[in-house]
Amino acid sequence: MASTGTATTGSIIDAEAEHFGKLAADWWDPKGSSAMLHRLNPVRLGYIREAIDRHFESNPRDRRPLAGKKVLDVGCGAGLLCEPLARLGGDVTGLDAAAENIAVAKAHAEQSGLSIDYLHRPVEELDTDGFDLVTSLEVIEHVADPVAFAASLAAKLAPGGLMIVSTPNRTNLSRLLLVEGAELSGMIPRGTHDWNKFLTPEELEAIFAEQGLAMDHVTGIAFSPDKGLHLSDNIALNYIACLHHAE
Repeated sequence: MASTGTATTGSIIDAEAEHFGKLAADWWDPKGSSAMLHRLNPVRLGYIREAIDRHFESNPRDRRPLAGKKVLDVGCGAGLLCEPLARLGGDVTGLDAAAENIAVAKAHAEQSGLSIDYLHRPVEELDTDGFDLVTSLEVIEHVADPVAFAASLAAKLAPGGLMIVSTPNRTNLSRLLLVEGAELSGMIPRGTHDWNKFLTPEELEAIFAEQGLAMDHVTGIAFSPDKGLHLSDNIALNYIACLHHAE
């Protein structure tokens, strides 16, 4: 793994884990420090549901298209994505770098009557593989070595499986809105983003191509005053993409 001059545990940068761990207490508060995630989550879920139906050829009206499927969410936070995936029928495992997030996630899932396997560990230390669906949203820009992290994600994906990754694009717009705008205005906690670690779609595609995965259905997550956050052809701010084993 490349040396960063920063304390790491596997793919996890310890300072990043500490930063997000401090946000755990109000992760589920839609008006708290994770308010932006609560606005973003429905947008991402719309994309994910369409990707699931397309890849696994499930009926869009089926309430549990992930029934019988193993699901892994890497960088799960306090479970904002894991819980909907469990409701879609998936046998869900959630990993996070912050022990505080895992504790909150477990408590919230129990209150919600959901069975989700939450673990505090880096993905490379997970001794289970063969997941039909692997998700990692807004995570790869926070890890110590994106290439090694991508390899660890790919190793967990079952043959014929689907991976979904989202991340900010490294553009002037993302610097202006996500770092200089959102963090300075308090919309996102300060220190959340390092613009220099953002990946362009071309860079992300190349990283996963090294692992034998092909990337497609790249879709932007944009913002406008009238629509708010929404799926878009404009990938200048943030984007989400599907990956699968190359044929």
